[in-house]
Amino acid sequence: MSAAAFISTTIPYVNARPHLGHALEYVQADAFARHMASQKDVFFLSGTDENSLKNVLAAEREGISTRELVDRNVHFFETLLESLNIKVSDFIRTSVSTNHIAGATQIWRRMEERDDIYTKDYEGLYCVGCEQFYTPDELKDGKCPEHLVEPELVTERNYFFRLSRYGNQLLEELSSGRLKIYPESRLNEVTSFIRAGLEDISISRSVERARGWGIPVPDDESQVMYVWIDALTNYINALGWTEEKDTYKCFWADADRRTHVVGKGVLRFHAIYWPAMLLSAGLPLPTEVMVHGYITAGGQKLSKSLGNAIDPMDLLRDYGQDALRYLLLADFSPFGDGDFSQERLVTRYNTDLANALGNLLSRITAMTVRYREGVLPASGPLGAPEEALLEQASVSTREADAAMERYDHREALARIWDLVRRTNAYVDERAPWHLAKAAAQGDARAAQELDSVLHHAYRVLQRLGVLLRPFIPQASANMLSALNESPECRIADLVVNPAGRRIEKAAPLFPKLELA
Repeated sequence: MSAAAFISTTIPYVNARPHLGHALEYVQADAFARHMASQKDVFFLSGTDENSLKNVLAAEREGISTRELVDRNVHFFETLLESLNIKVSDFIRTSVSTNHIAGATQIWRRMEERDDIYTKDYEGLYCVGCEQFYTPDELKDGKCPEHLVEPELVTERNYFFRLSRYGNQLLEELSSGRLKIYPESRLNEVTSFIRAGLEDISISRSVERARGWGIPVPDDESQVMYVWIDALTNYINALGWTEEKDTYKCFWADADRRTHVVGKGVLRFHAIYWPAMLLSAGLPLPTEVMVHGYITAGGQKLSKSLGNAIDPMDLLRDYGQDALRYLLLADFSPFGDGDFSQERLVTRYNTDLANALGNLLSRITAMTVRYREGVLPASGPLGAPEEALLEQASVSTREADAAMERYDHREALARIWDLVRRTNAYVDERAPWHLAKAAAQGDARAAQELDSVLHHAYRVLQRLGVLLRPFIPQASANMLSALNESPECRIADLVVNPAGRRIEKAAPLFPKLELA
């Protein structure tokens, strides 16, 4: 194992512009990747799933070619990543990446060599929105449970993967903890599904039904790969596994963490189908699958198909990246569904960021300039308030780190905000404005206590700037710069005694928001 990690988002269909649900997954994965990067080298992958029948049908409705639609819509996803300050190592496009096409083909051949692929005639209920066959028992009132439309009856001859061979091996991977699923309720869901008995799955589509769009099945021009079978392979194709590139060895074969961040609607694909394909191909499995819920509006999942999608670019334009990232990570459960409203976004931003954190930074830098001419003083003797503050800093750091290791970004921010509240309370308890007045009248003890307040509040602000980097990276960088600290510093880089550092009064870090 190497001190390296791989983490990925899923790759969304590009039949339409991205909605707020995509932004949630992007921000979650980015926060986890930034957290991991404080400890090891990280490869963070995202991209687009372009070989879908959904994309073909969307292009037909617009009267344009599939290529034209895909190329246009990919741009919207890339723009969203940039606007959210998502720092990916690579962005893979499944219809144009030569690495992807070669990798998908090679994995197919490996499964074929294991006698895990065969052909048969098949009839089933197919939801184009999910790109998935359903059994009648899985439908809700005869409709797809995700998209609430009746699936179409499809009859054709397809290639099948012997998924049924891998039930016991998958259960062993899960029970041993070599493949972890967060939260535990999703692990139980996967385990129950496997124990009920796995059936072989269709892994190809006729060229006619696919409208000629997709990766060809090796040695059979009449079929293209089922979009999920092609898409799932992107995670290692981007690393160049077929050429045994160093990136593949470092960030997959030898990595100590291989993590997929996925929505609950695609859990089966990532926790059952994909690991089984890797077992068949003789390749290492992921080590963790983090499963998030949906953003809802009025209790209903946001979906392009359902017509209730919220465009995150509108929210970014009106409120900015700090506000949107913070809401998604501080207010929404990492594992359950949550209802979105703009009122919720504005209230959370103003309460936590503008009032609690931004005001704290403004007060401490302004008082340092006013009372100590912008030069951070050395600490006076520690009293009980300082010791309590330092203990809270240690506890919040430790507990936030532990929460992120469990992929619980909301818990991590809650523990960080324990420190924000404790620091504000500490400043109010110590009342440096009263200490400054007493010091000006010759009270030497008050002058020492004032030095302690300014010194330790500054050090906590430094720590908060570092702790917040995974969640609101732009604000973190601005905060550290305002403290005359390197925006890239880590907790271990913070000097024990920063006395003598020059500080200017910080500009407003989080200007108040109003509902757009």
